[in-house]
Amino acid sequence: MKIIDISKDIFESEVYPGDPAPCAQRVERMEDGADCNLTAMSLCLHNGTHIDAPRHFIKDGATAESLELTRFIGECHVIEAPEGAMEKSFIAANLPENCKRLLIKGGGMAYFAQSGAEAAAEAGLLLVGTDSNSVGTHGAQVAPHRALLGAEIPLLEGLDLAQVKPGKYFLVALPLKFGSVEATPTRAILISDPIG
Repeated sequence: MKIIDISKDIFESEVYPGDPAPCAQRVERMEDGADCNLTAMSLCLHNGTHIDAPRHFIKDGATAESLELTRFIGECHVIEAPEGAMEKSFIAANLPENCKRLLIKGGGMAYFAQSGAEAAAEAGLLLVGTDSNSVGTHGAQVAPHRALLGAEIPLLEGLDLAQVKPGKYFLVALPLKFGSVEATPTRAILISDPIG
């Protein structure tokens, strides 16, 4: 079984324009005589590799802790996309047969146009992921988010797919339990050649 870590380090990830940057504060330090090391942290829930729940763009949408965990564990497909907008025609031509979890490898530069997001939403996917900071692009975030999240499809954003070849994998990317929030960090992995 080969495990591929597809998560970005929260402190080394690009911060989306306007979002607060993560910050860690050392509260206790053994080198200063404390009995243990203790760190406090503040971050935007959209820093690094994270999951968007419907509540992010849907007023009464599901929150992160209420999402079905089965959406985040199971077979997925990684496909490559060129830089720029993914329209409906791209999704129609590239969505693998019987795909339930779709991860987009676009070098951080591919994003969904409204028509592409609508086509993905209509395909009955359980999850959509991307190696971009967002499924949309700066200035055009609302329509693709609402198309996907409105279909109750959680979004796995900020992935590191640099070392991943297109193909079929087993995904594990569980949301953390932070209460009724619109997003949560995750440690996402792909498993190739899973046992069983």
